[in-house]
Amino acid sequence: MLKTSKTTVDVTTNITIRRPIHMVAEYAANPDHAPEWYVNIDSAEWKTEKPLSVHSQIAFKARFLGKDLSYIYEIREFMPEQKLVMKTENGPFPMETTYEWESIDEQTTKMTLRNQGNPTGFSRWMTPLISVMMKNANKKDLKKIKEILES
Repeated sequence: MLKTSKTTVDVTTNITIRRPIHMVAEYAANPDHAPEWYVNIDSAEWKTEKPLSVHSQIAFKARFLGKDLSYIYEIREFMPEQKLVMKTENGPFPMETTYEWESIDEQTTKMTLRNQGNPTGFSRWMTPLISVMMKNANKKDLKKIKEILES
């Protein structure tokens, strides 16, 4: 699903992965794995102590639309094997990312990835393009995590 207004991005994608929910959720919720399955993320660095919990902070370096981005996500909600919500307030694109996991059966998990936010400054006029590009990147990301976990 792709929702856009002139100033808001709201992109939701999902995929079915042939692995139990605990495997999918544990892998996806671990920021150390993000550079492995996110097309645009180059690195993830913990700013707070492990393990992951509400208020954990992780610094990410990424590349999107030809620009290098650095931002810190703070974990806002974490329910293992159910939901993870993280938010960044800094950078050119304040954004909230949500992962949700749903068990289809004992060996199959549906993972949903949602990004929503409000581009600021120069990128505000590019919101429709950003939405499409983000949707495409999210599809690649979910395809990659599926490939990793099913191999």
